[in-house]
Amino acid sequence: MKNGAVRNRALGLTMLVGAGLVSCLLPAQAETALLNVSYDPTRELYRDINAVFAEEWKAKTGEAITVRASHGGSGAQARTVIDGVDADVVTLGIPSDIDAIAKLTHKIPDDWRTKLPNEATPYTSTVVFLVRKGNPKGVKDWADLTKPDVKVITPNPKTSAGGRWNFLAAWGYAYGQDKDAAKADAFVGQIYKNVPVLDTGARGSTVTFAQRGLGDVLPTWENEAYLVLQEFGAEKFDIVSPPTSIYAEPPVALVAANAERKGTAKAAQAYLDFLYSDRAQAIFAKHHYRPIRREAAAPADLAQLPEIKLFKIEDYQGSWDEIQKRNFDAGGLFDRLSRAGR
Repeated sequence: MKNGAVRNRALGLTMLVGAGLVSCLLPAQAETALLNVSYDPTRELYRDINAVFAEEWKAKTGEAITVRASHGGSGAQARTVIDGVDADVVTLGIPSDIDAIAKLTHKIPDDWRTKLPNEATPYTSTVVFLVRKGNPKGVKDWADLTKPDVKVITPNPKTSAGGRWNFLAAWGYAYGQDKDAAKADAFVGQIYKNVPVLDTGARGSTVTFAQRGLGDVLPTWENEAYLVLQEFGAEKFDIVSPPTSIYAEPPVALVAANAERKGTAKAAQAYLDFLYSDRAQAIFAKHHYRPIRREAAAPADLAQLPEIKLFKIEDYQGSWDEIQKRNFDAGGLFDRLSRAGR
């Protein structure tokens, strides 16, 4: 009996060891991973969004998921996707950047704006002015940016969506005065004569203005202006909301060809759908973006987003293809201003 018991225990131990070896040899279930290629000022936003989405995905499916985010100037980010970066989704700063990916790679369908609510824009924003405390140069509206003693810090519109929105906001303000495109072109040229440096992205311009201390005014995304108050001190800066500014639409899209090839299409689509949920809409407002569903946001967060008369640049210049070609493509208005010394 004793020898039999020993043999049984030995057999059991061998089976356990064998099972352990088999489990080691079986491939572990890989955690789903998504890559969101985004624009510069959304770093803090998507840190919160990604954490809450991962929590909800786990609760619904039982699966763990990781969402990585890449940030930079929106135009430069679009170029990385065109050049082969394996994004599952893009959440960029301006529609023309996603149009460029669709046109040049066919990894995003041409009708991408019809695939999600509100023309694939889960939140909006606008351009405000960040100035030194006390507003020593008296900047109140776009016309003040043309004063010869006012130095303007803004990113390069060739690489930054924020730079393009600033450019278009200034143009639209001037055009709205008397509907004269030539005068609006000249007005923008006056502003860019006051620009001492062009950073590649909106966050770079924020650092130039807030940390390096260059310039008198930073036209910037509304959320970025509030972030400066939080990070560098409200005692150092003021936010000036001009009476009129641009209706900025940072869009999102599924990079369908990448996601389908990687087997992440279902998770990536769920991620984009989540951006329209109550929880995500509340997070947008918390980070000083303008949610498309205001009822989902905390009243205290909405109270920090003042009423501004907003215009859509499409109403003045047509489609985004036309806007891009007129202003930012080779030989466009920005290039002509640059050749003329801005």
